[in-house]
Amino acid sequence: MKKQFIIIIAAIAIVVALAVLFALGRKSNNAQSNFQKAYLKEADMAFLNGDLLAAKKLYEQAQEKTDDTARLKEIQRKIEDINIKIIFSPIVDKCAKKYIVRPNDSLAKIAKENNTTIELIKRTNNLSSDVIRPEQELKINNCKFSIVVDKSQNLLFLKVGDEIVKTYIVSTGKNNSTPVGVFKIVNKQPNPTWFKAGAVVPPDSPENILGTRWLGIEAKGYGIHGTTEPGQLGKQVTLGCVRMRNEEVEELYDMVPVGTEVTIID
Repeated sequence: MKKQFIIIIAAIAIVVALAVLFALGRKSNNAQSNFQKAYLKEADMAFLNGDLLAAKKLYEQAQEKTDDTARLKEIQRKIEDINIKIIFSPIVDKCAKKYIVRPNDSLAKIAKENNTTIELIKRTNNLSSDVIRPEQELKINNCKFSIVVDKSQNLLFLKVGDEIVKTYIVSTGKNNSTPVGVFKIVNKQPNPTWFKAGAVVPPDSPENILGTRWLGIEAKGYGIHGTTEPGQLGKQVTLGCVRMRNEEVEELYDMVPVGTEVTIID
């Protein structure tokens, strides 16, 4: 009888302990959720007030407080939107510096010295022409971009180091025709002409599948370009190139210079 009593008491103690642990777990989860909501609310407010650097930091803190996949994707999308806004704004962050124009400087010279593009310098500094003057202050990007294309997901990632700056939905080659490996961008062309077998298709032709921008890679004949068929993005339908939405390839084109590393994986 005494033994049975001890077993009953032990069982009750275990149930009580489990109940306490469950309650503490719920309390901890609620506290974590409340912290996350507070960060998100503050981040949204900072974004609306135009404080992009503060908003990004708060979204990153909120990201650390959740393991919910859907919420993580939502926060990452907001961070990436902010990244692009910062890059194309006069805001000087960890990936940029202030530069004072020197005598005999040109945008081409400054871009080459800083491994960036003329287009990015013009956009970030609201320049309507290539004319600059000595002592003029410019924002110059000084972070090294890289590109990763994941064929299995039909996604292109613009990166700085290990950080994903922006994710783009793309189309890749049917029958696994997009080459795999590490390449560099070797040429860039706005409004490219399409030289297909037996024909030359001008930039303004609706039959020109290259869209508004071309970024050629070391694999001859292959590159990243726009599209006349945005409805096909996210699929493996091309002859081997990587297709992007026109407005997005124009964005990418302005950011990455010739020599940018492009890694393509299965």
